[in-house]
Amino acid sequence: MNLNHPTTYIKGVSVARAELLYSELGIKTCRDLLHLFPFRYVDKTQFYTINQLQQNSSEVQIVGKITGIKNVKQKRGSRLVATFTDATGSMELVWFKGAKWIKDNLKVNVPYVIYGKLNWYNRTASMPHPEMETVQVYKSKLQMAMQPVYPSTEKLTNKGISNKVIGNMIQYLFKQVFGSIEETLPTYLLNEHQLIAKREALLNIHFPKNQELLTKAQFRLKFEELFFIQLQLLQKKLIRKSKIKGFVFEKVGENFTSFYNNNLPFDLTNAQKKVLKEIRKDLGSGAHMNRLLQGDVGSGKTIVALLTMLLAIDNGFQATIMAPTEILAIQHYNGIVELLENTTIKVDLLTGSSKVKKRREIHAGLEDGSLHILIGTHAILEDKVQFKNLGIAIIDEQHRFGVAQRSKLWNKGRKEENEEIVPPHILVMTATPIPRTLAMSVYGDLDISVIDELPPGRKEIKTIHRYDSNRLGVFKFLKDEITKGRQVYVVYPLIQESEAMDYKDLMDGYESISREFPSPKYQISIVHGQMKPADKDYEMNRFVNGETQIMVATTVIEVGVNVPNASVMVIESAERFGLSQLHQLRGRVGRGADQSYCILLSSYKLSSDGKTRLKTMVDTTDGFKIAEVDLKLRGPGNIMGTQQSGVLNLKIADVIKDSPILYKARQTAINLLQEDPALSQPKNSGLLKIYTQLQKKTGIWSNIS
Repeated sequence: MNLNHPTTYIKGVSVARAELLYSELGIKTCRDLLHLFPFRYVDKTQFYTINQLQQNSSEVQIVGKITGIKNVKQKRGSRLVATFTDATGSMELVWFKGAKWIKDNLKVNVPYVIYGKLNWYNRTASMPHPEMETVQVYKSKLQMAMQPVYPSTEKLTNKGISNKVIGNMIQYLFKQVFGSIEETLPTYLLNEHQLIAKREALLNIHFPKNQELLTKAQFRLKFEELFFIQLQLLQKKLIRKSKIKGFVFEKVGENFTSFYNNNLPFDLTNAQKKVLKEIRKDLGSGAHMNRLLQGDVGSGKTIVALLTMLLAIDNGFQATIMAPTEILAIQHYNGIVELLENTTIKVDLLTGSSKVKKRREIHAGLEDGSLHILIGTHAILEDKVQFKNLGIAIIDEQHRFGVAQRSKLWNKGRKEENEEIVPPHILVMTATPIPRTLAMSVYGDLDISVIDELPPGRKEIKTIHRYDSNRLGVFKFLKDEITKGRQVYVVYPLIQESEAMDYKDLMDGYESISREFPSPKYQISIVHGQMKPADKDYEMNRFVNGETQIMVATTVIEVGVNVPNASVMVIESAERFGLSQLHQLRGRVGRGADQSYCILLSSYKLSSDGKTRLKTMVDTTDGFKIAEVDLKLRGPGNIMGTQQSGVLNLKIADVIKDSPILYKARQTAINLLQEDPALSQPKNSGLLKIYTQLQKKTGIWSNIS
């Protein structure tokens, strides 16, 4: 028997059980079962005598004998009661289900080990449905002081695959394969990090003799899991830098210099200059750039993107920006056209709503090279869109695009004479700061740049939390701000499951605001997901042009609307939003020179997570701190969005709690690859073998980030 065999090779696993294990827990082979790790342990180090039991509902373990069994009638049916005795006293064991089968199998006056939760009635202890086995059977098993508790589902439990059954399967498996479990890490790494052997680690993760061995087993397995992820990410980065050619942007020409000296609307911050330097170094290296640009809302990523595109144009290349929504693409377009208005650079916009005639113009301009910058949505990925010489592709809000979409951009590069595509340089921008541990785990193959300061003159947004009962005070504050000539957003949550409910909430809110802010004195815009795009744009434009003072909306405005005159963001039912959403929404204000405010309205009923989210928003405007809290609350999968959630399918490690192990694993992988990039040294032959197997399994380790 080996670990690649299906689980049906294990005693007691029928075809039906094997199918159930696969559909419920994804377990197909013996190896999968061996790597189903317990998520907690029940401490069975202590045995109690009956006279030591305290009057509480704790779980205890006792050795004794059954001295009598009886059926006791109750309102519905009957219950089975056994008297259980040791040298110090007696108690009752009780069964409400399966009485006949249990009665037939119980042995009187034979020593048993029982385990379960205590119940007390009239100062007498009882234990309903105890786990029990004879002392003889107990002694024949792998002894566990710490009893493992495995992940399970209701379906498995209902079909009789209990925690005990899973434990027994793994015990049987261990007896068959223990000797053939191979070591996966080289001896020098085991010694360097004082790691126990793989088979010892697996044995002690399932059947720990004590807490110390359990800790060693967990450390070993977590380190290994994180180490192999880092090894793959770093190796991928090495391959990209050494094997994948990139266009060389040798010169800083007239477009860049003239714009930098004459058209920059403000001086660059030191952070922007530092990031630009990193990008220029990449673009001149001859290797392909794959860089993640993180910057908080309003930190000036767009200017950095534009300067990067001007470098490409100065070197005879075209550039493109791809945004996830039409609104955001239009905003990028308007902003960049305004910045370039005194230049000869041609910019165009391509979205799903572009007319056929316009598309033809764009296609022709791209193919003959007269169109320098194309800004758009997914429409850019269509096969018809062919560039003459695409040098750089900038992707905004990367977590909204899947890998397949990014690979299409990659293929829009220039074909060389040998038919090899030279891909455009890739710059990925995100305004959702990614905590360092997560960036290392998911984007470990990208070079990362961070803009960590806001442009001068930006005032920090004041964030206030108010309960629904303070609504009238909030309305009065809004009237004062509107009197000063400012504009206001009022945002309602969007909960996909119930579009009807969202719409009702929005309409109820709109009516109450209309009553409080009557026309003609006040003008209100409304925008929601069920409107036609043309109507949505009409309402948006009225607000942008200052014709309306209040914009009532669902979260369609989360990314990208730029209205410098809007100084207040009111978020209704703020407890129903995630942290990163709240932070993104807050970033819609504070874009002008005036003091801006974000008011979080919530009900009094708040979960502890809800309280943490709102308190975090009030306490800080630092996107990285907010992302750290968000990561702790939601876990990595959810932060990355659905396309990315499978990326970190970790079996035992946790990138948040185990960040010290993650740093150690990454550094180890860096040192190893510096010394032996191809893993060709004899001492790394085992690593090479596993690395090759992993590459076959994983779909995400392609060249496209």
